[in-house]
Amino acid sequence: MANLSQQKRQRMLEFLQKLREEHKDDDSVLIALGEIESELNAKKYGLVWEQHEEAVDVQMRTQIPVFTEDADREITAIPGGAYNFLLEGDNLHSLRLLEKTHKGRIDVIYIDPPYNTGNNDFVYDDNYISAEDTFKHSKWLSFMEKRLRIAYSLLSEDGLIFVSIDDNEQAALKNLMDEIFSEDNFIIAMPRITKKSGKTTGSFSKNHDYVLVYTRQNKSIFVMEEHVDPDFQYEDEWVSERGKYKLNQTLDYDSLSYSASLDYPLTVEGETFYPGSDKNAWEERQKGNHRRADWAWRWNQKLFDFGYQNGFVVIKRKADGSARIYTKTYLNARIEKDGEGGYYIDIVKRTKPLSSIGLVENQYSNDNAKKDLAVFGLKDDFDYSKPVELIKRLIKNHYNKNAIVLDFFAGSGTTAQAVLELNIEDGGQRSFILCTNNQNNICEEVTYKRCRDILMTYHYSNNSRTVLLERKIKLSDFKGSSISEEIAAIKAEYKGSYTKFATEIKDAYLYVYGITVFQEYTGIPANLKYYRTDYVSKNEDDLSDILLDHISEMIQLEHGVKLDGQHYIMILDDDEADALAAHWSEYPDVKALYVSKNVLFTTEQNTLFRDVEIHIIPDYYFNFELREVGETW
Repeated sequence: MANLSQQKRQRMLEFLQKLREEHKDDDSVLIALGEIESELNAKKYGLVWEQHEEAVDVQMRTQIPVFTEDADREITAIPGGAYNFLLEGDNLHSLRLLEKTHKGRIDVIYIDPPYNTGNNDFVYDDNYISAEDTFKHSKWLSFMEKRLRIAYSLLSEDGLIFVSIDDNEQAALKNLMDEIFSEDNFIIAMPRITKKSGKTTGSFSKNHDYVLVYTRQNKSIFVMEEHVDPDFQYEDEWVSERGKYKLNQTLDYDSLSYSASLDYPLTVEGETFYPGSDKNAWEERQKGNHRRADWAWRWNQKLFDFGYQNGFVVIKRKADGSARIYTKTYLNARIEKDGEGGYYIDIVKRTKPLSSIGLVENQYSNDNAKKDLAVFGLKDDFDYSKPVELIKRLIKNHYNKNAIVLDFFAGSGTTAQAVLELNIEDGGQRSFILCTNNQNNICEEVTYKRCRDILMTYHYSNNSRTVLLERKIKLSDFKGSSISEEIAAIKAEYKGSYTKFATEIKDAYLYVYGITVFQEYTGIPANLKYYRTDYVSKNEDDLSDILLDHISEMIQLEHGVKLDGQHYIMILDDDEADALAAHWSEYPDVKALYVSKNVLFTTEQNTLFRDVEIHIIPDYYFNFELREVGETW
């Protein structure tokens, strides 16, 4: 079929060529025709919007963004340990600077950008965008496009990005991210419950938003969570290796296709068993009197012997003395053939992927986010914050437990809490970088306050839950006090075995859990540095010297360290190198030197410093800006 739009464009381009020939001596007309031709040849499929310029774009024409550390807000709970960072300022400036220090190094990005609802949630050039603004979508897309392109450059090859969004911009955001990250790297758009009783719009109650998931390049980065099934409730001497087990399968079954080779008498501990528990019926089957589907064992004799010797078999007796053979189904172990006619026990952790509707559980709702914030006295400050459990669940999808996690719409700082709690739970050493502006003092009074409290006063316990009771709730349970008595009996039975107990009613089932607390913290130990975005005019006479004053912040950010003059030392000239060498015996624990490319170590200094990491301070911090104004550094 003909492409009518293409034919129309071709006719217009041919007409433009005629106009060029007629006005070949008029430069202004030729320039105008060139602009028209560019528009005609512009992309015809995909997301198209009006480009808008932000005040921050205008500012960067004459100003160079830099970081300035607020040393009074530094928190060091692990001396010598790696640092996390809170960056105050417009996130576009912060992202431009992160491009210099972390290009291709970020493992996980989570962002919760403004949803552009028109209800004072999106500020553009210091003004809230109203629902009546005819350019509200193009302004939002212009705003997001700049930031997401930098985010793409920051992600490592194994990087992963999660973006929360709702129906106002979900479709537009999906198109934009398909363009930036490539449609091939799109993983899923997951619905997430926002609240059980949402705001009604017309005939529908809005109870969900979405999390869009993209990779940078590699899709083999996801890890599945350990499969926890309350049906696995029994323990034996192999529980540490095989996990718990369940007894829901008898060894005999009424097979779909009768097999004579599996219909044999089985003698265990001096007692003989027959499939179906009926010797007379077994004798009839041996005469050929069997149905197409009839009783047999699931295992042959050799497999049974192996399973019995290795604890996979249980004989269960009833009160009348009758018995049946059951096989154990372990959570993390199964019997496999070894390829030589024998068998072995395969230990494999059962895992399951995060379901596409896995975020509709109430623990991921905004109601739980409010509870998280209430711990820090912030309950009334935010209406749409995300819960800690949501961000923890997303981050642990990535295989790297030492990931660098970036959130450049940090808001109340939930990502910081999620990272630090997750590290305790799985032994990871992840670090976080948070970016947020200071509108209404949010960075100083909310984000920083929460980070500080998490590191210094927040009470956190690392625990495990064991299902002690799981059963369907019956109508009769609501008569009298049978449920409360049953819960009390469970707690009495397991008193002393667990630190505390918890109960839950979910999907018409009653659960009672025993909780074992492994670790308790008052303040999760971690380090934090606080930077502000400042600006240096490109017209400064001594621009290179002024920018040099902000090099330490870039070094610390890139390497996650503190230039303390003892363990991590910056050397900017030969005099500093000489002074360090002269007093080298006074520095027994130096871990790294950060050295200007203009410093040339002597042979003696190379010998002194040979056991220390040496990093050359790179040109890419501010070299582009200095070249732009005709200076070098």
